[in-house]
Amino acid sequence: MIRINKYLSICGVTSRRGAEQLIKDGRVTLNDETIESLGVIVDEKKDVIKVNGTEVTPVNQKVYILLNKPKNVLTTLHDPFHRKTIAYYLKGLDTRVYPVGRLDYDTDGVLILTNDGDLAYRLAHPKYRVKKIYRVFVKGAFSFDDGQLIEKGIKLQDGHIGRGKVKILRSSVSSSKIRIVLTEGHKREVKQLMLAVGHKVFDLRRVEFAGLRIERLRPGRWRFLNQQEIRRLKGLVGLQA
Repeated sequence: MIRINKYLSICGVTSRRGAEQLIKDGRVTLNDETIESLGVIVDEKKDVIKVNGTEVTPVNQKVYILLNKPKNVLTTLHDPFHRKTIAYYLKGLDTRVYPVGRLDYDTDGVLILTNDGDLAYRLAHPKYRVKKIYRVFVKGAFSFDDGQLIEKGIKLQDGHIGRGKVKILRSSVSSSKIRIVLTEGHKREVKQLMLAVGHKVFDLRRVEFAGLRIERLRPGRWRFLNQQEIRRLKGLVGLQA
């Protein structure tokens, strides 16, 4: 018998603290019933625990993967409406891994997946300020003043202040190409920031996350991270390699 947050941690879904947030968000079920209490005790030998509809089990070996997520694919392992998810591209993998953060359905690019819950939690948490770089195409002429407003900070829908380091790669009357660096990563942050200064995003790609890029990976392809990359990721968020 074990507390649910500890069980989710040893399953590699997230850290114990991250597990508490998953429960609060109603994303964890016990024998197909949504868990509402943080103090629930589970029987790891008999009970079936699912996160976002996917059953989770204890980790035997930690795995770290870099995926080039295609557009029009959900960043989840299970979808009740049977839309294509990232699980489609991981069929050859015999170990269950979980996405670190999310990319929108219509956004492509760098996605890290792992069953190392502590690392995943820290890489995704705003307080660790892990760098994420996006290439953005927006409608209209993006100006220097627009960039300054984003760098100064704009209030997001969830009440947080979003900001990013902006570089204008190309600007014309019809459209502009932008590079933006985020260090917190709130939900739909890039799109919200651009819309706040009058520009609708029509193409978005994450080109780098925590120093990892996907130049040699075609959309839908993935690879294991090497030991040097794993050590560097852990060092970024204060974990011992």
